[in-house]
Amino acid sequence: MKYITLHSKLSLIAVSFILVLSGCSQILVKDDTLYPRDGTAHCSGSEWTDDSSLAVVPIPIVAFFMPHADLNDIKADDYLKRCGDSSKLVNREVDIGHGACIPASLSMILTLGIWQWCPATVSWEADVRP
Repeated sequence: MKYITLHSKLSLIAVSFILVLSGCSQILVKDDTLYPRDGTAHCSGSEWTDDSSLAVVPIPIVAFFMPHADLNDIKADDYLKRCGDSSKLVNREVDIGHGACIPASLSMILTLGIWQWCPATVSWEADVRP
């Protein structure tokens, strides 16, 4: 009969939570109605940002089961305003890619669930009307 140690069980639970909670991407803005691109200029870009989180109740081990609060508030308007006046933007889309959060989740294990470092990519695109 094989026995699984408590440390192995906790590690497996922690890795499972990290993979489930990190997700792959999050869409902040996506226009449902697509406007024709005639006479518009296209604007797009992406950059790395910090999407780290901290446990609401920062008690080691218990923090794995607590909700986490974002340390940096990522707003779509902050990225779309780089394309120009918001009243002239159509076909907007802003999404956050959390793919790099999965290998960076080691920080959550090392801090026993209290803090998770998450380097995320924010990508935006929009068409600018004249």
